[in-house]
Amino acid sequence: MRIGLQLPNFTTPNGPTGLGADLARVARIADEGGFEFISVMDHFFQIGMVGPPEMEMLEAYTTLGFLAAHTTRAKLLTLVTGAVYRHPGVLIKQVTTLDVLSGGRAWLGIGATWNEEEARGLGIPFPSTAERFERLEETLQIAHQMWRGDESAHEGRHYQLTRPLNSPQALTVPHPPIMIGGGGERKTLRMVAQYADACNLFPSPELPHKLQVLREHCERLGRNYDAVTKTVAFTFDVGENGSGVPAMIESLKRLEELGIEVAIGQVRNVWQIRPLEIMATEVIPAI
Repeated sequence: MRIGLQLPNFTTPNGPTGLGADLARVARIADEGGFEFISVMDHFFQIGMVGPPEMEMLEAYTTLGFLAAHTTRAKLLTLVTGAVYRHPGVLIKQVTTLDVLSGGRAWLGIGATWNEEEARGLGIPFPSTAERFERLEETLQIAHQMWRGDESAHEGRHYQLTRPLNSPQALTVPHPPIMIGGGGERKTLRMVAQYADACNLFPSPELPHKLQVLREHCERLGRNYDAVTKTVAFTFDVGENGSGVPAMIESLKRLEELGIEVAIGQVRNVWQIRPLEIMATEVIPAI
């Protein structure tokens, strides 16, 4: 089991003027403390489960570039990019740029997009659910084409690229790993089996069933199920002075028994630093 840090909340004790320094400190401690991934959400407004939309929110890829400069080993990704928020050619250039400048540490986390409020608020087109999934699949196809160096024209239903040039190419070979977020059984998990290197699911009672559906999609497509990295979204709550650590370790071990390889999530009260240190010294070594 590997552990990743998700940073969904940028409302820090020192406010926006101290946010850069606070974020750099958290990133360095996580990187040095054994976190294998550092991720941010791809949202422009804060999401309801964290707080009101007016709370501070940083743009994802600018933030990942900043994090790349303050870390040396952790993989960097969004959990996950909204497929309709950026033109696919630009998105692949962004992830490629992150990969090159971080020394080969970028992942592409992507999903079909769900937050209509922020899209409408900023004037981003927000098509129907069916079309968002179509655009997600076409983006995945373009990603594979650009990362294999195929510059032939792409004439798709939603996107037309006359020359999908990608120079410099990503350092990661054959390409930055692709993680698809979501547990939709008919479309999302089929796309994981067809295009992705990893999935991201919720650790709900339905998790064993979702994994079985993914296995069936892999079998139908001739894909090795074990080649797909299984990840879950998680919340790390170490409790007062580490009192929550034993129960959390047990939860993580149960997930590992199901075949989950990575847990990525927020550390409660991360800006206080001490919970992050407890994760690094007690939780990560234990699993």
